[in-house]
Amino acid sequence: MLLEQIQNPNDIKRIKPEDYQQLAQEIREFLIQKISVTGGHLGSNLGAVELTMALHLALNLPEDKVIWDVGHQSYTHKILSGRKDGFDGLRQYGGMSGFPKRKESDFDAFDTGHSSTSISAGLGMVMARDIKQEKRTIISVIGDGSLTGGMAYEALNNAAKIETNFIVVLNDNNMSISENVGGMSKYLNSIRTADSYLDLKAGIYNALRGTKVGDSMVNRIRKAKSSLKSLVIPGMLFEDMGLTYLGPVDGHNIQAMVNVIQEAKRVKGAVMVHVLTQKGKGYAPAERHPARFHGAEPFEIETGIPSKPRNVANYTDIFSTVMCKLGARDEKIVAITAAMPDGTGLKRFHNMYPDRFFDVGIAEEHAVTFAAGLAAGGLKPVVAIYSSFLQRAYDQIIHDVCIQNLPVVFAIDRAGLVGSDGETHQGIFDLTYLTGIPNMHVCAPKNKWELSDMLKFAVELEAPIAIRYPRGAAYAGLEEHRAPVVLGKAEWIYREQEIALFALGSMVKTAQQVRDILKEKGYGVSLINARFAKPIDEEAVLEACREHRLIVTMEENVSCGGYGEQVLECITAHHQTNEILSISIPDAYVEHGNVEVLKQEIGIDVQSCVERILQAVNKEN
Repeated sequence: MLLEQIQNPNDIKRIKPEDYQQLAQEIREFLIQKISVTGGHLGSNLGAVELTMALHLALNLPEDKVIWDVGHQSYTHKILSGRKDGFDGLRQYGGMSGFPKRKESDFDAFDTGHSSTSISAGLGMVMARDIKQEKRTIISVIGDGSLTGGMAYEALNNAAKIETNFIVVLNDNNMSISENVGGMSKYLNSIRTADSYLDLKAGIYNALRGTKVGDSMVNRIRKAKSSLKSLVIPGMLFEDMGLTYLGPVDGHNIQAMVNVIQEAKRVKGAVMVHVLTQKGKGYAPAERHPARFHGAEPFEIETGIPSKPRNVANYTDIFSTVMCKLGARDEKIVAITAAMPDGTGLKRFHNMYPDRFFDVGIAEEHAVTFAAGLAAGGLKPVVAIYSSFLQRAYDQIIHDVCIQNLPVVFAIDRAGLVGSDGETHQGIFDLTYLTGIPNMHVCAPKNKWELSDMLKFAVELEAPIAIRYPRGAAYAGLEEHRAPVVLGKAEWIYREQEIALFALGSMVKTAQQVRDILKEKGYGVSLINARFAKPIDEEAVLEACREHRLIVTMEENVSCGGYGEQVLECITAHHQTNEILSISIPDAYVEHGNVEVLKQEIGIDVQSCVERILQAVNKEN
């Protein structure tokens, strides 16, 4: 086994070139076996095996630096940098991250997790290198899907002006999370299929090289290549911007990629190396269904079928079903997503109403302002984006939606703890960053029935509104409690005295279990489903203050700027003297790991909540 020889960083350089393909095959088999158990990003990593090997062969790592865009394709990089033994604990609490982490290894140059950032980070490291007069190669690896994000072009625009070496590797597999959309995808397709240019270039170079005047002529042709490319390939966007373009190169031909990287290192300026790869390569189920294997749950290797199939609907499923029903009732309802029709549950809406569905690519800022334009034009846009990714459009939410008070519905999936993807993906800030915006309304459902009711309410509200709901199985409990959704009104589920639990969204289920334990201990406990984080139900809060000695707020959001702080502000403003306990996520980033384990670690699981409430009660006594 060649892979057994890869134990330490740079061991790949001791592998014979004739054995590279065998090593690539063994790496794929290793990844399939490990990810089938732990889950993780499979398709993107299978497609980048040879590319990663070429980078490790052509560079002097970790002195040279590779910045991975998003970083979900860095598994082979982790293997080749001596972390193969960490894959048994991949994405588990205390184990190896599924993304690059500087604190994990010197070979990880930059922490990533969101798309379209690598060129900006790489350019910054290039400038730092030159100011410090260091000698190292800096390479940013970005996928064609990430080129749908505007930040990548802001960086390319700056990179085009430099007169020092900076390499951008475009890993082009015609996929982001789902199939790519838009003009850049079409442009890259035109380059992929431009055999006329590639054949012409190869034919001319091969015919002239080695002849008496051939080498001189080849150099002249190289200098004139932008004109040649412009003649055969319309646009030549990258060279027109001022970057040197090399490619396209077969991303599964290791030696070809090593050669082109060595050539790129000699360029005095920014150079784009265009590499063609296949997402999911080497594993038939991932090749057939690349979107499904982007972020895979544990699966059976023989079939690719999840080893633990879902038996109940999750919140995304509920959202998907309700959106389709609303679309049938109201032709003004339109749906927008940022490259995630599958992940957000809008694929069914797209199939049923293709003219009212818009996938804008990995471009959250554009998605939000585009939705604002749709709303200004008289439609009812629903923007479905993960909590962590909506952060990227904060200015657009304020400036383009809320200042104009436009009726845009934000369906915020993966709100709260999401688990294995770690800090960059936890949706624990949205209450904080949304409730501070004038004209914005924010709500969270306690169960699957309430998600349906809130979405129906939201599309009729003539104002911006966000509905946040968690990842995972949709809670079906408390179905007998289904009061109509009224703006800014909480729902009293149980009314007693002594302790009042104000729980928001996913924490209602936790609060129900906490109440059961406290009741067994002899306490009177009211449970209030807060429903709205903005506006909060001040009347319910003050009513609870009159009837309870301890007010407890429960939310799956950071404490700073969250629901608990708003309740505290209300109580203080009305000069109430009740004891207040805020149960929320500490002011810190939350590592990767199983969600239930993470809840225990940060103190928002059932047992931790009970202990903290009892401490507060005993302190008061």
